[in-house]
Amino acid sequence: MLSRSPATASLLLRSLLRQPRGFSSSAAAAPVVAKEGGDGKLMASVLFERLPVVIPKIHPVVYAFQEFSFRWRQQYRRQYPDEVLGKADARGKGDYHIDYVPAPRITEADKTNDRKSLQRALDNKLYLLLYGNAYGAPDGKPVWHFPEKVYENEETMRLCAESALKSVLGGLDNTYFVGNAPMAHMAVEQTDSSVSPFKRFFFKSQVVGTTKYHIGKCKDYAWVTKDELLEYFPENKDFLNKMIIHIR
Repeated sequence: MLSRSPATASLLLRSLLRQPRGFSSSAAAAPVVAKEGGDGKLMASVLFERLPVVIPKIHPVVYAFQEFSFRWRQQYRRQYPDEVLGKADARGKGDYHIDYVPAPRITEADKTNDRKSLQRALDNKLYLLLYGNAYGAPDGKPVWHFPEKVYENEETMRLCAESALKSVLGGLDNTYFVGNAPMAHMAVEQTDSSVSPFKRFFFKSQVVGTTKYHIGKCKDYAWVTKDELLEYFPENKDFLNKMIIHIR
């Protein structure tokens, strides 16, 4: 077995560190982000959601099991002496008294089916849809779509998605983007030969600390639940069901 002196080993290590090494045998480096995909342009769309405001109602089957479980545990609970339990009642309650009246779960917006209001479907998630001109729409007619923007020269697709939402809301106040990566993507094939196929990347953003936005750059808009959203896009129902996972 050959042995090397510490000085020789140090020189050998330095020579290896100085030599540039790559992870690929190819001499040309691939670009980090392409401006256009192999089949056409890139599109950033935003799934802008409002989380539930109140706790959803418990399913009757779940409620029945919880009631049975509670009564079953009561059979084996420990019985404390009355002198211990009575101490809580003996404490002074003071002069304060608050009459708590819970807010109604069904609002006026629910009764009138006002889909422009965030004060509806409080126990469900709501998603923002816009009605107006959209990229790749047939014959250039207005359609329902998500906030979107064609990728141009942004540093990342996330910044492109932020620009799409900002152009609709006028700013990004009271919004929160969940992560930097898209939640889903789809390849859109066009029947119109004047528009090339493109890839759409979906980013999730959420409503934070407000119940009203000034939404512009569209002819109409709506805040809809997942079930209502699927009615707007029946041709993409399977895709949206997989993308939007909603467990109630």
